[in-house]
Amino acid sequence: MAPTDSREPAGGATETCIEPRGLSRLSVRRFGLTVVEGPAVGVTWQSTTDRCSIGSHSSNHCIVDDPTVSRFHCEIVVDDTGARVRDLNSRNGTVLDGVSVLEAYLRAGSLLRVGKTVLRFELGLEVNRLPLADEPRFGSLTGASPPMRATFAMLARAAESSATVLLEGETGTGKSQAARSIHRKSGRADGPFVVVDCGAIHGNLLESELFGHEKGAFTGASERRLGAFEEAAGGTLFLDEVGELPLDLQPKLLRALEAREVKRVGANTHRPVDVRLVAATNRDLRTEVNLGRFRADLYFRLAVVTIRMPPLRQRPEDIPALVDEILASLHASPEQVEQLRAPAFQAGLRHAVWAGNVRELRNYLERCIVLGPGEPEPGGGEAAGEGFLVDPTAPYAAERVRALADFERRYFEALLRLHDGKVARAADAAGIDRTYLYRLLRRHRGEP
Repeated sequence: MAPTDSREPAGGATETCIEPRGLSRLSVRRFGLTVVEGPAVGVTWQSTTDRCSIGSHSSNHCIVDDPTVSRFHCEIVVDDTGARVRDLNSRNGTVLDGVSVLEAYLRAGSLLRVGKTVLRFELGLEVNRLPLADEPRFGSLTGASPPMRATFAMLARAAESSATVLLEGETGTGKSQAARSIHRKSGRADGPFVVVDCGAIHGNLLESELFGHEKGAFTGASERRLGAFEEAAGGTLFLDEVGELPLDLQPKLLRALEAREVKRVGANTHRPVDVRLVAATNRDLRTEVNLGRFRADLYFRLAVVTIRMPPLRQRPEDIPALVDEILASLHASPEQVEQLRAPAFQAGLRHAVWAGNVRELRNYLERCIVLGPGEPEPGGGEAAGEGFLVDPTAPYAAERVRALADFERRYFEALLRLHDGKVARAADAAGIDRTYLYRLLRRHRGEP
């Protein structure tokens, strides 16, 4: 098979249209897959939304009955940049037109190999129409762009039901706000909204945090304590960073969700609970399932309704409204507002790379209020504006070592800021071992 330039997008992938009676919808090109090699030659599949997950498990859109295919092998997404395939840390990898890829653009006629099966990708002339919310807001979230209004439409439908919701998205995309907004617009709005950050509580304490404990259950348990499930009775329990949940606790959470009952630590009986669960993660839990770090049965129980929060780079047209909202919340003076709403400044914001999304944008604007808009460049923090000044009079080897040390220091400082100082999460995001990251941090802090 001849190699394909994986950077070339399939053109004209999406468009926004307005239907009669004021109903807004997002139109995306329909695409299809045909098995051309493998156990199921001749089988075809047609998209009905903007994405397709491919794998051997029955919960995928395109099910490939092939023992060499992972449960969740890869995913195809069509948006305004084209059609992309992304490998989900599959067992045998994803091969596009003879080239092994992690993520790449597809062409019409591209051949996709998963395990021993080969699928041909085709773009159709028809479109699939995805609903958009009429209002540019959902609860505390703001966004008039098509990606956000499509997300708002899904959030609104989720709020009307009592189904478990899994919110996916990068750090700072508004998952916590989305969870709270679902609660406030649901039939449980008068009940409590209880938050448990699974990534911020040590595994030994998380079980007690979730399910409670009896007096004397362990050292320090001087009195009985209700867990989050019981505290959220009649309302909503929000499990933030559920992908960080230790493996030994996952079966207990699964039982609580399936049986709607919990057992406190140190107790002998189960207690019924009446809660609606919303979970959030910045990981792709399908990848975590493939890697054996997350139970498949728990993932299926959480992903009854899956909603992906779009990153800020996919909706730059929302930045002016977000800036207005953030400046109001920060009580910026009229002079500061005028400076930070200047067209040139706003253009710079729209072209910046916001790795931390809306949270990073807010932090940057807060710095601008204190230091002025001419300070650190958006999207890169202070490190982006420093640059490395070379000394051409020094030996090459010495300057190379100094440049590498400067890069490592600035990179890891920015990495830890992005992940709120959590070393384990930062190491995972950077793709390096946690122990190695600790060693690098000690080196750059001058520790032995």
